[in-house]
This record gives sequence, structure tokens and C-alpha cells, in this order.
Amino acid sequence: LDLCFTTSTVPQLLINLHGLDKTISYGGCVAQLFIFLALGSTECLILVAMAFDRYAAVCNPLHYTTIMHPVFCRALTISCWIGGLVNSLIQTGLVMAMRLCGHQINHFFCEMPVFLKLACEDTEGTEAKMFVARTIALACPAVLTLGSYVHIVRAVLKIKSMSGRRKAFGTCGSHLVVVSLLYGSGIYTYLQPVRRYSESKGKFVALFYTIVTPMFNPLIYTLRNKDVKGALWKVLGRGTDPG
Repeated sequence: LDLCFTTSTVPQLLINLHGLDKTISYGGCVAQLFIFLALGSTECLILVAMAFDRYAAVCNPLHYTTIMHPVFCRALTISCWIGGLVNSLIQTGLVMAMRLCGHQINHFFCEMPVFLKLACEDTEGTEAKMFVARTIALACPAVLTLGSYVHIVRAVLKIKSMSGRRKAFGTCGSHLVVVSLLYGSGIYTYLQPVRRYSESKGKFVALFYTIVTPMFNPLIYTLRNKDVKGALWKVLGRGTDPG
């Protein structure tokens, strides 16, 4: 998911940086917007599914294999992808219905707030519809994820042994870092009025969640693995990590 998410923006960015032609067709721009929104929305929903997985592992460890049955996991994953596609269809459709006055996008990819700034008409109604879609795809998953972690923290605090607490927090720590990075930047960009959107700040935040966060996600998720940590220490020239 992260690989596809990055691929939807970075190749066009590199073309614009390397060549003199810094244009993209309207159809290509809309396609980029649709793919980017679909993958971004899917990732937000998958993070909720992962939060539920952590909740089941920490709060109901004896029933974990029953709760997180492979059939249920597949259904949960498919639902996340369908939800992301539906959200993208709604928002991209609303953009295509608008009449645009400008042809110059002050951004390194086709993002929703920039499209709204190019509209010739009053976008208040469109923004309201988009706000509902964004709330369902972004704010609701964030609230559900935080709710899961409230229950997880309560369960962890009831564990008497320090080793048990460290193991429980280790299970959730990597996921919580990814959640904070993605939801924080996404909420800043998509849940503020377009009139308050700053193009300079918007480009910086977009660079963060389109390139930086997906790049660090593999490290964040895998550094708990002893083999990965050992390989990293070897690359750094320090031999095998004694821990």
C-alpha cells in the first residue's frame, strides 16, 4: 500500500524536477487525484483495522485467534479497500463537476485543496459534501483508533509485571507512531477550510505524508524484529546488536 501510495506522486514529481516541461494533462491530474485519495483513504481505514488487532491482542489475548480469524481479517481488509475507493470516487466526482478558471497548480501533485482554489464558482456546497466524506474517511478512523488505545492503555496498566507492560507497549508502539504521523498531517490538510489553506505550508505537509511517512513505515514496523535489527546494526558497521 505504501509503495503504491508513493508511486502515485513521486514519478511525476521527478519528471517535473528533471525536465523543462512541468505540465500534466487534466485527465492525468484527475487520475492522480483519484489514485492518491483511494490509497490514502484505504491506509486510514487499515490503520483502524490494525488498531482493532492490537486491541484484541492486548485486551483479549486468550480469544485473539478466535476474534482475528483469517476469514474475518480478509473481510476487514476488503472492506477497507472498498471504503477507500468509494471515498475517492465521491470526492473526485465532486471535483470533476466543478468549473475551473485557472490552469496552474502551485503544488508538486494534484491535491484536493489546490483544485478547490482553482474553482470559478462558489465551492461552499462542494466543501460541505467533501467535509462529510473526509470526516468519515479520516476523523472517524482517528477517533476509533484513539478509542482502541484508551482500552489498551487501561489493560496494560493492570499488568503487574514490567516485562509484560513493555511487551504490550512494544506491540502497539510502532503502530501508534504511524497513526500519529499520518492522521496528524492528514487532518491538518483536509479538515480545514480552503480559505485557510496555505499553499507553502500545504506543500511541506504533503511532502511529509506522501514521501517521508511511507518511507519510514517499513522501518517503524520492522525494527521490532530481531533479524532486521541485527541487519541494521551490521549495515551501520557495529556488528551484531547484543540485545
